[in-house]
Amino acid sequence: MVMWGIWHWLERRADINPTKPALIDGDHALTYRDLRDRVAALAGGLQAFGVRRGDRVAVLSINRAEYIEVIFAAARIGAIVAPLNWRLTAAELAFQVGDSEPAILFVDPELGPLAEALRKQPEARTLETFVAFSDPAGPLPWARPYAELSEQKAAMPSGRFDDPLLILYTSGTTGRPKGAVLTQAAQFWNSINISTAVSLTAADVTLNLLPMFHSGGVGLIVLPSLHLGATAVLQRKFDPEETVQLISAHDVTAMFGVPSIYRMLLQTDAFQKADLRRVRFSCGGAPCPLTIIEAFRDRGLLFQQGYGLTETAPTCTLIPAADAFRKAGSAGKAALHVEVRVVDEDGRDVRPGEIGEVWTRGPNLFSGYWKRPEATAEVFAPPAEGPRDASGYAGWWFRTGDLASIDDEGFIYIVDRKKDMIISGGENIYPAEVEDVLYRHPAIADVAVIGVADDRWGEVPKAVVVLAPGLTLTYEDLKAFCEGRLARYKVPKSMAVTDILPRNAAGKVLKRVLRDQFSPAERPKV
Repeated sequence: MVMWGIWHWLERRADINPTKPALIDGDHALTYRDLRDRVAALAGGLQAFGVRRGDRVAVLSINRAEYIEVIFAAARIGAIVAPLNWRLTAAELAFQVGDSEPAILFVDPELGPLAEALRKQPEARTLETFVAFSDPAGPLPWARPYAELSEQKAAMPSGRFDDPLLILYTSGTTGRPKGAVLTQAAQFWNSINISTAVSLTAADVTLNLLPMFHSGGVGLIVLPSLHLGATAVLQRKFDPEETVQLISAHDVTAMFGVPSIYRMLLQTDAFQKADLRRVRFSCGGAPCPLTIIEAFRDRGLLFQQGYGLTETAPTCTLIPAADAFRKAGSAGKAALHVEVRVVDEDGRDVRPGEIGEVWTRGPNLFSGYWKRPEATAEVFAPPAEGPRDASGYAGWWFRTGDLASIDDEGFIYIVDRKKDMIISGGENIYPAEVEDVLYRHPAIADVAVIGVADDRWGEVPKAVVVLAPGLTLTYEDLKAFCEGRLARYKVPKSMAVTDILPRNAAGKVLKRVLRDQFSPAERPKV
């Protein structure tokens, strides 16, 4: 049986819904026919520039329609896209370029200074071809214009279902990032998983605001929207006021965000006043504080929490709409084509209420870390029925490194990263639980709890807080607030105030950075 790659979605959509808007990017809209034709021509341009099956092309850009065109054009000829995180420094990006060895780097002129600095990095000097997306200010002087590639003769499609499509570098919360390789097949299965979980259909208009260098920016939910025949509205960079404007202007019906995005939206007058009853909100990327979920519940708005990782493409679980508030705080159950277990140190399923590590498997999983076979082997566990694929890890369990519990109805509650768990006097403390309590203090706008060394207990919790505008907070106030809400050993033993918490693109707090800043002494090993 022949299974075409994801480029085939556009072929069929251009036939079924040729004049329907596929992408809306600012004042510019592309129909499904437009998108299909532009992708086919760009694929021809990639081939004209020497890109062949398995070659890599990198993209350094904010969200825009051309980003999507590059992904589908690469899929059409079996090439691989390495999206680059524009929040990183040139030196950090140079590692990813040197690791993935792209033949071409597509650059958004808005990021021209960063790209210029990247060109001068030793690890990136093997990169010779730069292509600049169009911009009112004109092209970058050292880059070829995008039109030179996008106006070529259409390429014959050859991309296959199992071809690698993306190298997505993990956020590097514990060190140098690894490139997770996702196939075209993984994007297909992710589309099915998220679409069934949020009831996405061709009638939807989705708002896509997560950065496309992140798995959520690609898979939640712009590619699924194009698979289903919906209309995908792109927000170039997140701005809460603009987000509300886009929802209203385009009658958006579904969007996906991370907790930090929803926290900022809830703090804007425009969001509070807008009529949002038609919008289905979904959330993932990090454990969502109950205060956010309750705020949506109190306004009568659907808010579904989920869980996923770069390596799961990213949909892994999502709470069913009917249970969104009955099981508030749960990440739900496994998506349609996903299996999930919560296991102990010996790989045995834990009992309801016990804490264990999340293991998952399914056709949505990544195929491994780019050029890192040892790292790949470390995160996979063979199934009880024995390995079924001698050439890879199909059917194996992916060890996520995330801790969770599962209740007697099968709902999963993500607790925290295993590496962020605090062990104090032999007791396990899960920072997310403590943070959820602290978020309820009116003076706290944002908070993270980390472990710091302690001579008596080995390790104790410390709260790093961002204060709400115009308010103050002492440690004694914080301690008093926790009394009766947390066991004594869970109450932070100290507090630091900062202007902002460092976060990655998924909204996860970079606790490694906070530990380096506020607890330079080495933590006990977990």
